Amino acid sequence: MEGKVVLITGGAKRVGATICRRLHRAGASIMLHFRASAGEARLLQAELNHVRAKSVALIQADLLDVGKLPSIVEQTVQTFGRLDGLVNNASTFYPTTIGNIGVDDWNNLIGTNLEAPLFLSQAATPALRKTQGAIVNITDIHAERPLKSYVVYSIAKAGLVGLTRSLARELAPDVRVNAVAPGPILWPDEEVFDELARQRIISHTPLRREGSPDDVAKAVLYLLADAPYVTGETLNVDGGRHIAM
Repeated sequence: MEGKVVLITGGAKRVGATICRRLHRAGASIMLHFRASAGEARLLQAELNHVRAKSVALIQADLLDVGKLPSIVEQTVQTFGRLDGLVNNASTFYPTTIGNIGVDDWNNLIGTNLEAPLFLSQAATPALRKTQGAIVNITDIHAERPLKSYVVYSIAKAGLVGLTRSLARELAPDVRVNAVAPGPILWPDEEVFDELARQRIISHTPLRREGSPDDVAKAVLYLLADAPYVTGETLNVDGGRHIAM
């Protein structure tokens, strides 16, 4: 990744921050996107720029404002001179049960998890073609096996898997497009899963343990840097949970 530039959405905390650290450690310069986590973003920028000066820049944007997505790409290229990778990591996650789904839920969950990755990828395509770059989307094992009471989220992630395959075909041979589907890595900030539910999930995971954010980050690095003949694939990083559900 030496000399390469990667744009990472939702990169200020949780798995996104770990992806930033892993790619930066591999030599990449990072355009770190955030929406509301300004404090975390600045701290991470300072941490990484202390290691390598001027290697991380920040951009704040609401990904639901589709009209402004091209400017994120433009600012990245203006700052670093190129774009080699796009990681569509930003996500919104909350339950939507039948009978209680509103248009705002649809717009928010589809917008963040599917619409923004589509239009950001579209905006990034010309720059990525120039560098023979790659896109990595962060999906979810529930794209293939819907999570009960999370109807719209499951639809959105299923769409993101479809988008990954479609873009892989559309952008070949110049740009590779793949996805990483995490399993039980980090539990949601909200108390969605109590301890019993968490233990039940782990017990049905063949490796019988939670993964770490760096497991996801290593998979992203592989798909960006070490998989030149891989496109259109979704790499499950879930301890085998997708074969045991």
